[in-house]
Amino acid sequence: MSKLDAELTVVEGTLAHGLPYLAFGAGRPLVFLRWFSPDHANPTGWMRTSEIKSLTPLARRFRVYAVNRAPGMAEGTTMADIAAQHADALLAEFDGPVDVLGISSGGSLGLQLAADHPAAVRRLVIAASGYRLEDDARANQLNYAEAAFAGRRALHHMAPNSSQLRDRLITAAMWLADPLLRPENPADTLAFVRAEDAFDLSARLGDIEAPTLVIGGERDEFYPTANFRRTADGIPDSHLIIYPNIGHTAVLTHPRFARDIASFLAAA
Repeated sequence: MSKLDAELTVVEGTLAHGLPYLAFGAGRPLVFLRWFSPDHANPTGWMRTSEIKSLTPLARRFRVYAVNRAPGMAEGTTMADIAAQHADALLAEFDGPVDVLGISSGGSLGLQLAADHPAAVRRLVIAASGYRLEDDARANQLNYAEAAFAGRRALHHMAPNSSQLRDRLITAAMWLADPLLRPENPADTLAFVRAEDAFDLSARLGDIEAPTLVIGGERDEFYPTANFRRTADGIPDSHLIIYPNIGHTAVLTHPRFARDIASFLAAA
């Protein structure tokens, strides 16, 4: 147990359908649907510490449940299938609908969950995510997952597509780090990537009944602001916040992030 685990009293468990979770903090439940995670398991080591640290500002206000997809994902699984598993698990665990926060790939799942299973979601927050993946992001994820499944170096495929020196250095660093960060079960990785590859909720946004907050960064490397705006515009009861000069991963560490979420969730 890390020092951070001890300070927050982190509890590890499994929801219905084998969904792994970490729970910490106090207050009304807030279900955090994890970003793209190669392993369908709770994070360990520095990745666990980083996740808990990132969510600590929210854990001061809520009982955070950081939930991952189930291991052993079957080939051909769809985002709707994954959302159905999560709806069953959340309704079995909690007395009623809960607040849901989805970041990046977790946002894709959150939108599908809210559209298909309104009884499971009280309020929805989507950050660094939108109604579908852009073409570059889709290609990056698929190239990564297929390379990992084939046993080749894969991590560099997730680097930003740019000729800028910074991005070229990031790509090289990820290529070197790949052997240390390979998925335990690359079949799970590939199954989820293919599910998100086919995800497009453009025709279903109007089905989302839960009040929704969409948060995006002006300089997101994977989602243009037009994607965030279309997502928010398509949901009947929605709010949009764009953080200026902020990229994809920096949204989570923005000084207003936890405060904006807490204010939105407290409005009801």
